[in-house]
Amino acid sequence: MPPIEITASELHDEMSAAQPPLLIDVRNPWEHEVARIAGSTLIPLDSLQSRISEIEAGRRLVVYCHHGMRSLTAAQFLQQAGREARSLQGGIDHWSRSIDPDVPRY
Repeated sequence: MPPIEITASELHDEMSAAQPPLLIDVRNPWEHEVARIAGSTLIPLDSLQSRISEIEAGRRLVVYCHHGMRSLTAAQFLQQAGREARSLQGGIDHWSRSIDPDVPRY
């Protein structure tokens, strides 16, 4: 099983690969409206279990939230469901500080 977390710089590198990971935002809709990583799909943590069938099978997944706690829970759930999932360490806040300062912080 792969590591449960991925750093912002590792994710940035993987996003330019031929098969980039699928990004799942597990925050609330209002948070997604404020700030998001381009190309991500919003599936709030509280609906992840009921919406797992919407996530393409066989794709590597990276889940993220604000600071990385909800996404750790999501990654653990997804791994237990047989998916290759990792959590963005430090969440979108760290992404904004280290990779893309155009992503608003809140």
